[in-house]
Amino acid sequence: MSAEPLWTIPNLLTFSRLGMSGVLFALIAWEAWLAAVVVFVLASFTDWLDGYLARVLKAGTALGRMLDPLVDKVMVTGAFIFLLPIGLREGWLAPWMVALVTAREFLITGLRAYLEAQGVSFGADWLGKLKMVTQCATLFAALLVPLWPALAATRDALLWTMLAATVASGVQYVVRAFRRAN
Repeated sequence: MSAEPLWTIPNLLTFSRLGMSGVLFALIAWEAWLAAVVVFVLASFTDWLDGYLARVLKAGTALGRMLDPLVDKVMVTGAFIFLLPIGLREGWLAPWMVALVTAREFLITGLRAYLEAQGVSFGADWLGKLKMVTQCATLFAALLVPLWPALAATRDALLWTMLAATVASGVQYVVRAFRRAN
């Protein structure tokens, strides 16, 4: 039995997104908003591209299936953590919101790892994908507001929508996990 290749194009894109996440966090901390928007859009594009290429090139790997959602969680939760001081100062982001997003991501990652170690497939479903889309839309709006303040109400509406999707998808995943574990 031969080992899967580690350095596939999709895996390289995933690793690059991890590096871009660190750059994004620094740009948020420095309040370099235009550069943060560009890096976030590029990182988000690589998230779509790595999955697309994995399917088209038949280059999906076990590492990629595990690493891709983990890097997504690092990027999203890290961005919210770095936005927290700014959001607190401006009154649109609270610690409990960031804790909720982070807790949901850790919980689902743990459940997925446990179930897949038991041989149970436990991938993302439509509500989890909706949660990711609303997280990215919220972050995109949050990064744009300092450049375009008229988007503040849109950012706030997206934030509450994202929180609702985060809770709903978290509950759904927990229910699914308990059903599949039994």
